[in-house]
Amino acid sequence: MPENKKKFKLIDAILTVICVVFVAEAAAPVAAIGNSQYFWWIFLIIAFLIPYGLIASELGTTYDGEGGLYDWVRKAFGPKWGARVAWFYWINYPLWLASLAVMTPDILGLVFGVEFSTFVSVLLQLLFIAIVVFISFFPASDSTLILNGSAVIKVGLALLLGGLGIYGALTKGVANEYTFSSLLPSLNLHSLSFISVIIFNFLGFEVICTFADDMENPKKQIPQSIIIGGIVIAAIYIISAFGIGVAIPTEEISTSSGLIDSIQLLSGMQTGLFINIVAILFLLTLFGNMISWAFGVNSVARYAALNDEMPKVFSYTSKKNNMPIGAAIMNGIVAAVVVIISPFIPNQDIFWSFFALNLVTLLLSYLPVFPAFLKLRKVDGKTKRPFKVSGSDNLLKLMAYMPMVIIIISLIFVAVPLSFDPETLSSTLPITIGAVLSIIIGEIIILVKKIGSKK
Repeated sequence: MPENKKKFKLIDAILTVICVVFVAEAAAPVAAIGNSQYFWWIFLIIAFLIPYGLIASELGTTYDGEGGLYDWVRKAFGPKWGARVAWFYWINYPLWLASLAVMTPDILGLVFGVEFSTFVSVLLQLLFIAIVVFISFFPASDSTLILNGSAVIKVGLALLLGGLGIYGALTKGVANEYTFSSLLPSLNLHSLSFISVIIFNFLGFEVICTFADDMENPKKQIPQSIIIGGIVIAAIYIISAFGIGVAIPTEEISTSSGLIDSIQLLSGMQTGLFINIVAILFLLTLFGNMISWAFGVNSVARYAALNDEMPKVFSYTSKKNNMPIGAAIMNGIVAAVVVIISPFIPNQDIFWSFFALNLVTLLLSYLPVFPAFLKLRKVDGKTKRPFKVSGSDNLLKLMAYMPMVIIIISLIFVAVPLSFDPETLSSTLPITIGAVLSIIIGEIIILVKKIGSKK
């Protein structure tokens, strides 16, 4: 590296982590957990974020190829498991894109004071998807203004909501009473299904490992940025969730519009210029989320396709700028199909259905990472590790299996109907069916690729 090249400082790394990982729309689902969310934040920082962050730091600095977690799992368990990771890591994205697209008509309806018909709503959702796909055709450097602006807006909205929440609590009281018992972990199935959102808010930190070559001291800065960035993000979410909890009783929180609803209630303004600005800024953060994640997800999908472990369409690359346009187009196609069929899904909370399905597939992609860490330590221990997690074999096993168990439990609460009353079935069954279909399609792709490789 040239001596005059600017070094990536710790504060730069932390800000990058916040930009990529913090998603404003996740504040409302977390707030829906209730006051016990504060316990879960602390517990999951200790039991999930810290071990995951350290493991991602070692794997990301040791195996710094384009494929990320796909590469890690592939090296440990072979191409079949690598293909599974690549599939789940990719398919989560168009599902997430669809979940944010379905929010667009409500946000624009608030701004313009109209209620759109189903047909117009679907057109607006498709427009949201088309804009995101188009922007993802170009390098991240062309979208710096959107990405950095989105990060600033996210933090600004969180601080605004938290500030209004504190003011509302002091002047008008709170919608959810704070008692010692309410702060204890709740075993309510409805609340437990949202805990996966907290884990979702901790995923993606391994992206910072790609900056190792530009850091002054990656051995220290990478784990520091992941842990500090995670705690800062947790604090921002808690501030946001506090504001929502002050404004709205837990059982009445909308997972899609909870943030804007809370600002309306706390400010005493249902419409007007201020609310319109908030709504537009919130919409811009949705674009920022999708654009920032598109580059990583599309690159992994292309990389796997070039290894003949994803369909060939994902390998198509722009001749002008080397961007993975095949994956970007597939994002748009899948997301468009999902929003077109959404009016026929028997669930009033469409946003949560799609967002939860995105959670399930993303968590599935991270599940093999933890045993892969242990396997690579065993079979590839001689490879130089710029950062190495220290500890005894038993401690390393605990650090790997604890996050893995937490992910499995979260998947059960989100995707498996644990009771069979009509309300639970209507909210959970679409997620269950979607998760099963995603797994089946992934296995079919692996089977077809395997048969094709033998010809």
